Amino acid sequence: MLDIHLIRENKKQMETALLKKIDTVNLDEIIAVDDERKRLIVETDELKAKRNEVSSLIPKMKKEGRDVTGLLEEMKGVSDKIKTLDIRLSDTKLKMKSLLEVLPNIPDDDVLSGGKKNNEIIRVSGSKPDFPFKPKDHIELATSLKLIDYERGVKMGGNGFWLYRGDGAVLEWALLNYFIEEHLKDGYEFILPPHVLIYECGYTAGQFPKFEGDVFHLEPEEGKRFSQFLLPTSETALINYHRDEIIPEDELPKKYFAYTPCYRREAGSYRAQERGMIRGHQFNKVEMFQFTTPETSGDALEQLMTKAENLVRGLGLHYQVSKLAAADCSFSMAKTYDIEVWIPSMNEYKEVSSSSNARDYQARRGNIRFRRKSTGKNEFIHSLNASGLATSRLLPAIIEQFQKEDGTVLVPEVLKKWLKKDVLGK
Repeated sequence: MLDIHLIRENKKQMETALLKKIDTVNLDEIIAVDDERKRLIVETDELKAKRNEVSSLIPKMKKEGRDVTGLLEEMKGVSDKIKTLDIRLSDTKLKMKSLLEVLPNIPDDDVLSGGKKNNEIIRVSGSKPDFPFKPKDHIELATSLKLIDYERGVKMGGNGFWLYRGDGAVLEWALLNYFIEEHLKDGYEFILPPHVLIYECGYTAGQFPKFEGDVFHLEPEEGKRFSQFLLPTSETALINYHRDEIIPEDELPKKYFAYTPCYRREAGSYRAQERGMIRGHQFNKVEMFQFTTPETSGDALEQLMTKAENLVRGLGLHYQVSKLAAADCSFSMAKTYDIEVWIPSMNEYKEVSSSSNARDYQARRGNIRFRRKSTGKNEFIHSLNASGLATSRLLPAIIEQFQKEDGTVLVPEVLKKWLKKDVLGK
C-alpha cells in the first residue's frame, strides 16, 4: 500500500511514476477523502475535549447546588453528534483504504515504463545449443524416457496437471535438494509453511482484493466470503511470517526460504506452445525471502538475483536475465529481474525465477515494522522475494538442452549425486 503522506506531498511525481505502470491515475479523490478524514478527526476531537471538560464541571456544580439540567441536555446532544461523526470517520477510513489498496506499487526510477516489449535484457549466459540432429521437444522426451506421465496426470487432476515418475520424480527431487542445499549453505532459514492460508495473507502480499480470482478458494461457510485459499507461491506465506510484528534492527536482515507446491488457477486460455509442464495449475518452487531496512533493500535485491542466477548457471543451462518494465512487474513490486531459460522447441526464453523488491508496500499492508536502533522509532520494513527456483520449466529446459541424438539426456553435474547416474535413458 502506498503512503498517503507521499501522495499528498508529491502528488505529481507519484502520478507520473504510477503512469509507468498503469494507463490512468487520478490522486485527487484520495487527497479529498484524506482531507475529509482529517476534518472529521479535528471536529470529533474538539467535541470530545468539550465533553470531557464539561463532564468534569458537572459534579462540582451539583455539589454547589447549581442546576445542571441544561448542561446535561447539551452534553447528550454532543455525545449523539460524536457518535455520528465516529461512524462517518470510520466510513471515510474504509473508503480511503479501498482507494489506496487498488493502487499498485510505484516502480523504481530506473525501471522503464510500459509492458513486456520494454523489458531490458541485462545479460545472456552461454549460447543456444546447436544440435547436429533433429531435436525432440520435452514432451516427447519426457514420455519416451518415462519421466512424466501427462495422460494419467490429467486423469487424476484434470487439464493442467501432470505426474512425475521414475527418474523424472528423482530428477525433480534432485533439483529441489540442490536448491535447498545451496540456500542452507548461504545461511538462509528453511521454512515449511501451511499450504492453506487465510485471506489476510493474500491481502498483505498485495494479491487481494484485485487478484482474488487467480487462486483456488476453499469452500466458505454458506453466505460468507471465502476466508481460506491454496497458496499460489510461498511468497504469500513468507511475507506474513512477521505480520503485525516489530523486529529489532539488530536482527535484520531476516533471510528465509521455503519449499511448497504452488497452486494457480491460471485463468484464461493456454497458448498452443505452452503444452506439457510450461504452464499448469500445480508446480514445485523454492522461494527466497528477505526482510531488510530501507537503505539495504537495493543491495539485497541484487544479492537475491545473483543467488538465483548462480543456481541456473550451476545447472549448465543457457539463459538470459531481464529487468522488467513497470507494467510487467507484479502489482506489489517496485523492481523485478527475471531469469529466463531457453526452451529450444519453443524457440523462446521462459521465466524460471523472478527477483523482486516490494520496498515498504507489503509491509504497510501487513503492518510489519522494525525498531531503528539509533532513534528508537518504528519504521516500515522492506520485503524482497526471489524464486530459487521454480522447477516446472527447468526440467523441460534440461531435457531439451542436454538431449543426445539417441534420445537420452545428460544429467547436469550438480544433480548426479542424487540421480546416481550420468545419463537418463540408459
